[in-house]
Formats: sequence, structure tokens, C-alpha cells
Amino acid sequence: MSYEMNLGKAYNDSLPTLGNVITEVIQFFGAERVYGVGGDFAANLIAAIAPKVTICPSSNEMHAGFSACAKAEIDGIGFCLSTYMVGSLPCTSAAALAVTEGLPVVFISGAPAESEVANLAIHHTLHPNTAWKTEYDNALNTFAALGVKVERLQGQRAAGHPNVAGERFYQLVAHAYKTKQPVFIEVPRDQVFQKTQPIQLPLSTSHICECEHVLTGAELVVSAIIEKLKHAQFPLLYLGDRLKHNQVLQQLLMAFAEQFSIPYATSWFAKGLFDEYHKLCLGSYNGVFTQTSGRHYIEQKVDYIIDVASSILPQDSNIAFATGTHKIETFENKTLLKGGTLLEKDLVEIFQLLLQRNKKAFSFNPPSVEPQKIQLHHELDFNNLASTLNYIQAESKTKFVYLPEVGNSYFASYSLKVKASSLGRSWLTNPWYGAMGTALPYARVVAQRLQDNAHDERAVVIIGDGGFHFQLNDLIHFLKDNTDVTIIYMRNNVFHLGKSGDDAIYHCNDERFDVHQVIKGYQGSSTTIETVEQFIAAFTTTLKQTGISLIEVLAKPIESKQCHEIRLLNLYIKAKNGQAEALKEWQSLTLA
Repeated sequence: MSYEMNLGKAYNDSLPTLGNVITEVIQFFGAERVYGVGGDFAANLIAAIAPKVTICPSSNEMHAGFSACAKAEIDGIGFCLSTYMVGSLPCTSAAALAVTEGLPVVFISGAPAESEVANLAIHHTLHPNTAWKTEYDNALNTFAALGVKVERLQGQRAAGHPNVAGERFYQLVAHAYKTKQPVFIEVPRDQVFQKTQPIQLPLSTSHICECEHVLTGAELVVSAIIEKLKHAQFPLLYLGDRLKHNQVLQQLLMAFAEQFSIPYATSWFAKGLFDEYHKLCLGSYNGVFTQTSGRHYIEQKVDYIIDVASSILPQDSNIAFATGTHKIETFENKTLLKGGTLLEKDLVEIFQLLLQRNKKAFSFNPPSVEPQKIQLHHELDFNNLASTLNYIQAESKTKFVYLPEVGNSYFASYSLKVKASSLGRSWLTNPWYGAMGTALPYARVVAQRLQDNAHDERAVVIIGDGGFHFQLNDLIHFLKDNTDVTIIYMRNNVFHLGKSGDDAIYHCNDERFDVHQVIKGYQGSSTTIETVEQFIAAFTTTLKQTGISLIEVLAKPIESKQCHEIRLLNLYIKAKNGQAEALKEWQSLTLA
């Protein structure tokens, strides 16, 4: 029985193909780019999607997944496309990152046709030659083992009745969007151009959760907060990382802070979400590791804290590595607003009411900040990298979007002071280490978006030579995309963070390696500097250059050249290990 005979000609003529619905859903969620690597099982998907959505080729599937993660970070959702098994399995590192960081990434994989799933081994399957049966679900099972919602779309199951694969695709993508978690979808290649039941998309993404907010009691919570504000003199908004993908709530919080002159600080993981040059900003706070001028104000003056959208679970690095020095964590006169609903609609309601009902405004005097002091003749290294970049950012009209790689570069970046960017993010990294090697794939996406926005902004990668070698194949995309990036290449020839010996495994580079020849091959510009003065001149020059600009810094893997945060962390670890001198020094720092 045909669709026309069963359901009528008009209905049959209205049926879209699955490929059309997939493309329409991707566009509905605002994704103008998909990142991926081609392959035979993905060929039909590419043919269906590419006419309307740009598919950006990546150097490998893992980096395609990382780029999709970056897209989710700055735009609220990301899409990654790969072929069956050999393509999708390398994406599991990115899926682990998305799970860990709470990123709505949709991993789409081509799959064998339904008619191909039988008893024969297909060249992409994991199939030992001694096996008695063929496994087709290994990729689905692997992603599921990471905690990812998975599904293989299905074709027609009843004669004369079109499949519901398009509707299932929408529901899976909506699940990712609402829960801020990745999903993995396999699409059989014979179904891409098959007809599927038509769907009616919501008016906008804001309508997706309209009927799903059922919590009550906001009025009572607001009354309690207003009562505490009446008795406070020096309140503080402490803002957490669950705000990352909620611009509505971010805007409400800023409106609340400005209307009542209440200062704010962010957690480490929420760094870069707000303008740290704003008169109400006290910077990023993390106990004894805090380098901002707001630390003393927070620890000595604040008498009431509204803790908004920080993690439900304790996170050791986000609360001063469990050192017991995070004063906000143990502060008694505090209201915790963690946000437990989809898209934090409970918090949105609370701050909408607070803006209407609260009457008390405060007089906030920002703590005095001494002018940034730098020594031009000093060698540049991790110990003075942040202060030097802060000096440049304060003098520059260009806004920097920082992308530090996990390692020394990551920890040194916490002392950076960032301006608000058109992305809504000025500091983008992987604080939970869900996967490593993300800085360049992230920077690629950031550079594309900055190019789209056409503002005076610059993507700035801070990376060691270990991380650089791990991902330098992604440099080709800056050349292909005609995008601009400044790379600060901290070269010390070892994996320094976590180094516990002098074995060969810790040596990630060779003295003979010539990074300048590599950058020249990508039509970029590069230089080597030694002093702070040379770095300032070289960095300022990169802001006028197009394409890839790299500054090689000959870093030294010695304690005196480490950043403040790493020195403190290493001291704390030594103290916990019972080293007497370290314990004495740690106590003098934290018990004062």
C-alpha cells in the first residue's frame, strides 16, 4: 500500500524527506555551520544538508567534535557530522567533554542502510574475524556508556504509513538543547531521501520549554531575599557556570546589579561571561588563589551573598581545590539559587520579580586598584604573562577573546582581566579537562564568529608546545577560512604540568623544531621574543596582521617562572603530602 492510497494524495505530496527535516531542524536551532569529516555512510547526509547549511571540514573527527563543542559554548548548540563507526568513535573524546561541561552538542553519524543490517560484516564495523555474529551497535553503546542519549533513526515500519524519523530527530535535538547535554544520532543512509511525517516546529526556541516549568514558590523566595537585603550593607552577587548558555538570565542579573548597585563576582568556571572592566565587577573569585583586587572586599566586607547558578555538586578546583579558603563556600548569610529547572526558568522568574519588588539600592565603592606595573626589561614567562596581557588589554581598543589550553597556560589565564566581547564570552577553555587539545578547534570557531560579527576583536590562543603539537593540524582551517588568530606559544619542550620525573614521555618537543617554518607554511607570521617589552611590541603588531600570527616565548620549566596559581597549587599539594617546609609556608598564607 502506498502513502497516497492510504492517506491521500494531498498528504503524500506534503511529505518532506528526512534530509529536509534534519536540515530544517538544524536551521531552527540557529546553527549556520556544522563541523565534520566526510565518509561513505555520511555522503547522503552531506548531500541533503550542504545546500542550506555550511559543513566545515575538520582535520579529524575528534577536532570536528571539539569545534562543535566550541559552537555550543558560544551559540548554545553545536552539530558534528561523521561517518559510521570509524568516524563517530573518534568523537567520543569530544562527547566526554560535552558531558562534563554541560554542552548541547548533537553528534550525527551516517549509518548502514536498514537493508544492510543483516548477518554480514560491513567494512566500518568492529568485527573480529573469529566472531560468530556481527555487531552493528558498538558506536551507540559506546556513546551510551558516556551517559549520552543515543538513538538510530528508523524507517517505515508499516506499509502505507510514513516513518516518524524526522520527529524523532527534532525531539533528540530539543533534548540536547533543554538539558545542555550531548546526544548521538545514527541516520541510516537509505533513509535520508525517504519521506517522513511532516512536523510543525515551535515559533522559536524560547517556546520549547513553555509548558515544562512547574516549580512554584518564587514569590516566597523573593520575599526572603528582599528581607535579607533590607538588613545588608554590602551584598554580593556570586555568579556560577550554569549561566553559560542563558543570555536571558545573564541580562537579568546585570540589570539587577546595576539597578541596585550590587557588585558581582564569578566563579572560576564562569570567568569570561561578564565584563571584568565593569565598575561593579570584583573579578573571578576562588579563595586563596584569587588575584583580583576584589578578594579583600569579598572576604572582609561582604555581609550577604546571593549565590546564583553555581554547580549543585562541589567541584574542587572551582572552590579553591578543597583548600578550605573559599570564603563564599562557607559564608553563612547566603541565599543559594542553584537553578534546577530547564533553561533555569526558576531563576529567571526570581530575578524578574526582584527587579519589580526590591526597593533598596546600595552605594558601592569599588576597591582601589593600583595601576598595572610591568618591568619591560624582565624576561617574559608564565609568571608575568597575565599581567603583561592585562597591560596591553587596558591600553588597546581591540577586545581579546582568550583561549588557553589545559596546562600551565590554563592556570596562568585566571589572572587575566577580560572585556566583554560580542560573543558573550571572553575566556573560553575546558576547565574540567573533559578532553585535552581543544584550544585550536575552539579558536577556529571563535575566529569564524568574530569574522561574522565584524567587530574589533581578536582570538588569542595561549598554548604550550605539548598542546600545540597535539592539534597544530587545525591551523589549516584558519588559512582556509581566512580568519585571524594570535597564538602565544609558550615553549619549554616538556609537559610541565603534572611532570613527575624526567622520563622521555614528558618531553613533548625537540630543540631542533622550527615553529617558524611551520607557520610560514600556513602563510602566517611569527617571531620569537625574550623580554616583556619585546612581547608587547610583537603582540601589538599581531593585532594589525591577518591570518595566523604566532609569538614564540622561550619559557623555562622552573618554579620561579611559574604563575601564582600553579605555585600555590604545588605548595598545597606538597603540604598535603606532609612536607614540613611546605606545610609551614601554606599555614602562614592561609591562617593569617
